[in-house]
Parts: sequence; C-alpha cells; structure tokens
Amino acid sequence: MSDRYLAFANSSAGQRLVKTLGLPAPLPLERWRGGRTRPVDGALLLGGEGALGQAVVPFAHKLTDALYAAHEGQHALPRWTAEHGPKLKALVFDASGLTRFEQLIELRDFFQPTFKGLANCPRVVLLGRAPESLKDPIAASVQRSLEGFSRSLGKEIRRGGVQLIYVGKGAEDQLEGALRFFLSPKSAYVSGQVVRLERCGEQVTDWTRPLAGKKALVTGASRGIGAAIAETLARDGAEVVLLDVPAVKDALDALSARLGGRSVALDICAEDAPAQLVAALADGVDIVVHNAGITRDKTLAKMSEGFWNSVIDVNLKAPQLLTQALLDAGTLQDNGRVVLIASISGIAGNLGQSNYATSKAGVIGLAQALAPALGKRGISINAVAPGFIETQMTAAIPFTLREAGRRMNSMGQGGLPQDVAEAVAWFAQPGSGALSGQVLRVCGQSLLGA
Repeated sequence: MSDRYLAFANSSAGQRLVKTLGLPAPLPLERWRGGRTRPVDGALLLGGEGALGQAVVPFAHKLTDALYAAHEGQHALPRWTAEHGPKLKALVFDASGLTRFEQLIELRDFFQPTFKGLANCPRVVLLGRAPESLKDPIAASVQRSLEGFSRSLGKEIRRGGVQLIYVGKGAEDQLEGALRFFLSPKSAYVSGQVVRLERCGEQVTDWTRPLAGKKALVTGASRGIGAAIAETLARDGAEVVLLDVPAVKDALDALSARLGGRSVALDICAEDAPAQLVAALADGVDIVVHNAGITRDKTLAKMSEGFWNSVIDVNLKAPQLLTQALLDAGTLQDNGRVVLIASISGIAGNLGQSNYATSKAGVIGLAQALAPALGKRGISINAVAPGFIETQMTAAIPFTLREAGRRMNSMGQGGLPQDVAEAVAWFAQPGSGALSGQVLRVCGQSLLGA
C-alpha cells in the first residue's frame, strides 16, 4: 500500500507544514530501474590510502563515468572539492590502512567536507580488514571502531545508505560485485550493515544478466516479496521455478507464465514435501530461496500450541528439511546459493511475535550453522532480514503500529518488496560465494535491534 505521509511530506504544502512543525521529512528513495547501464548515476569519490582502494581503481570506471579522488594526484584522478566538484552520488573510503587510534581522524577529515556536496540518495562504502584477522590488538580495535562510525554516519545521512565491507585476504577480486550492489539503488533500503568478503573462485561474467544459465527455486512465490524475488531473479537471467501452496495455484501459474518459468504447487510442511520437491527439480537447481513464511501473532500468555507449531514448522523446520533433501539428493548443484528470508524480528524480538521471532532467529542460526559444511562444495548460504516492508501483510497492521513501523528507521519510511528482492539477487550471484553464514538487514537502518 502507499505511504500517504511520505507523499504529503514531499508535496509543496506538506514541505512547509513539516518544516514548521518540525515533523520527520523522509525523502522518496531512488530505486533501480530497467535500462540503467551503470550502478552509479553521478560522481564517485575515492578516498583513503591502502591496498583495497588500489583494488577498486581498475574497475571503478565501470561503475560511473565521473570519478574523483580526495587528494590531488591520488589514483591519477581529478581532485574533488565541495566548492568546485559535482554533487556526489557515491563515496568509497579505504580504511584498511588505519591501524592506530590517531589515524581515526582521517574518517572525519574525509567525510566532513562531503556533507556539503551530497546528491540525493547517496551511497557510501567503507572498506576495512576484519578485526579478528589482525594480530595487533590496536589495529584490530581500530578496524572494529569502523562499525560504530559507519552506523552513525548512516543515521546522519539518513536519505542514503552507508555500509562497511571487511575484505579478507584474496577477496579483493570480489569487490566489484559488492560495490555494484551497495553503491547502486539496488541497495536503496539497506544501511548500517557490515559484511565480510572471503576468497571465492567464481566470478560474474555478464553484469547485465549475472544469473544467466542458473535455475532458481523461490518458495512462497505467488505474491508480495516472493513474487518480487522471482521477478528480479528472472530479470537477472535466471530460469525460475516458483513454489507455493495449492490454494494459490492460479496466481502461481500466471506469474510463472509471465516470467517464462515453471510452477510447483506444494505444501512445504507435508510429510512427503522433500521427496516431491526433489522429484520436481529432477534437472537440478543452482539457487534456492526460502521465502515462504507465516505469522500467527499472540502474546505468549495467549499463544496456543497450534499457533506456535505452525509458525515453527513453516518458517524454520521446512527450510531445513527441504534444503537437506536437496543436498542429499545432489539436486542442489555445487557452487549453489541458498538464501533464507529472516526478519529483524528475529534480531530484535517483537511484542506478540514470540513464535515468529523464534523462527526467524532460527533461520539466521541455520545459515550460520550450515555455512561451513556447505562451503566444502562451494555452496553459500545467507539470510536476508527485512524490516517494515510495504506488503498486504503489513497493510493489515493497525494504523498506529503501522506508522511506527514505517518511521522507526533512519530513512523514516517502509521498504518495498523490490528492496528485499535486490538483496536476494545479489546473494544469488556467482561471486557472492564470497559471503556465507551472514545476515543482511533490509530495514532502512531500523532503530530496533543490533
């Protein structure tokens, strides 16, 4: 459903009233549109000294046609200044060379001048080294401090996203894929996140269709977030297999026909569901997205056994059983990708959702627990944790709770199913084998949870 306050706050009359009353003034987010040829539609500023920044330079021209450096002569690029430079759409700062507390001032020195020159919906990425990989405790402390800085910066910018990428040794060649996602409108509703890249042998060969030649299964695909995921994976070149319960077979068939895919009507909690799914995917599958989920909300004092078990069975038990069945049968190909849809409720908890929060926390735990074993076959498994997303489910929430959910994040608005779908599509890419056992929040940097 539409966000009427967002529309009003950006109307001519609404802007005056919002400013007079000191009300929140969220800005419409820029999202990816078909036909774009470059991830960054505007100027990109590179800063910081270190090997990671040097690794970005060779492909930076593929991200945008307007490249600048923070200092004269750096990377053989023109220097950007707030007085004479264009508005900045994206910023990349290599903080991997910061190893002493005194050097942290470089964060202030680089970012402070840029506030005067930010374009609408800017995207910012800091690059560092994982603290746990460093032997020097001071250097490790300095690199850990980047998390506090990046999250605070995200709350100050608000209308854009700020992420921190810890890059492992040998993972430098996977930076392009990560920056293509985090510096583009595909990550419109992602901010304040920390991800870790590790070595990965696979690469994307065609950035216009990064999933070409891949077969993807999406559960709960008939509508809402599941349908958006299916559409986005198909847009990126994947052959899609859409699964949902038999009761929505007509909608499922219609969507699969439109996307040139195939539908499977199946109750994922049926006793023979794993065997049925393996049979339905006789030719194998490269990408598995466990999106199917339900809510049965009640306070714990009023929670029935049926409400509890049904949510655990659909949201947590079924993904585990189906994934294991696909692995045991060899249906999930080597170098495959598994993406689980979690929720910030599984991170922060939520009143009246103890069953749902338990299931979604378990989904995150499942990704973390299975990652080492799956990695032996080159398979990655990650979780996407949406915040408040505008769907039919959230439209049914009482007005006051719905408005609170929309506004309690740095961007002051709800996300769209497309925002979740873009994150899933990124995790599904060949090069995203550089990430596994991780959780990415798509929540506008929610003020709730970690």
